[in-house]
Amino acid sequence: MNNIINEKGITVKDMPAEQRPYEKCIHIGEEYLTDAELLGVIIRSGYKGGSSIELAKKVLCCNNGAGFANLFNMTLNELTCINGIGSVKAVQLKCIAELTKRISRMDIKYGEDFSSPQKAAAYFMQHMRFLKQETVVIAMLDSRSRLIKDLTVSSGTINSSVASTREVFVQALKNNALSIILLHNHPSGDPSPSREDMYVTTRMKDAGEIIGIALVDHIIIGDNCYYSMKEAGYI
Repeated sequence: MNNIINEKGITVKDMPAEQRPYEKCIHIGEEYLTDAELLGVIIRSGYKGGSSIELAKKVLCCNNGAGFANLFNMTLNELTCINGIGSVKAVQLKCIAELTKRISRMDIKYGEDFSSPQKAAAYFMQHMRFLKQETVVIAMLDSRSRLIKDLTVSSGTINSSVASTREVFVQALKNNALSIILLHNHPSGDPSPSREDMYVTTRMKDAGEIIGIALVDHIIIGDNCYYSMKEAGYI
């Protein structure tokens, strides 16, 4: 940890041993570190006038104290606008955010049962909840509702996206899917379906019945929450 004086004139090295993030992690466990301490360990070096922990606090306090969500929501340029965050640190922070997305999906592998809306939503949650544009994803399933492949088929404006029925089922046929789950996110964080969402669901369901590939659910991803058309009885 860089031995840079923070705003109170105390360096990380000068802190009592039990308060230093490295020592705390070693002696009592990483779960006891504060958010700022965790991020400070990743950032490693501080800046003129503050330690790495103080710098971590600045990142976490952006956007009215959005916390770790800032790692997902802020762009590289926005991060580098923070005094003490250069391009290297910004890239490191964005990579940490991407790493957490991938880790969150590790426990569900291709071939897992996606008959549960909750499990399907959990698989895509960390990837889709922070997207700033509405994005449409299809999960293609086999005869036992096991995941064959997932694919992004559309990315629209911040308020809407256009999912091509033709493109969805072309991909489903290409991958020998017997059923599909349609998913999209609401950047507002509220997964409540709109009139357009209902219309798209009906259109996809009807097209699937003609082609012979069932739409088994349409899941809307919000901010750590979801809405399932299947659970709501709409499908």
